[in-house]
Amino acid sequence: MRSYLRGLALASIAAGLCLAHGAPASAGCIGLSGTADGFDKETAVGRAQLALSDYVKEYKATKKLGAVTVSAMRAKPQPYWRDSVSDNMFYKPDIVNARSYTICWTGVVSPYVCTSGAKICW
Repeated sequence: MRSYLRGLALASIAAGLCLAHGAPASAGCIGLSGTADGFDKETAVGRAQLALSDYVKEYKATKKLGAVTVSAMRAKPQPYWRDSVSDNMFYKPDIVNARSYTICWTGVVSPYVCTSGAKICW
């Protein structure tokens, strides 16, 4: 009987630790990005920011998140037709606001390609 109570006590402690450990896992942050192109910088920037905004909404709905905070985060370029973007291909300056950080470069097909990045936390 004594070993049964000891086992029950250990199981209860283990279960409590698992629950306590699981609580912080529900809160966190993730980086998201959206990429788009355009014939001018303004169009490409606007489309990239819209793609990012749509992705944030989709992520919130998929993960069933309520309120999130969105802040600017520089994301890695997501080129369509090449593996990477070299430093001399970037257009300056970058466009940074409270909710996104947008970088643009010369595209293969379109003159401008931009990636907007954000960090969302819940």
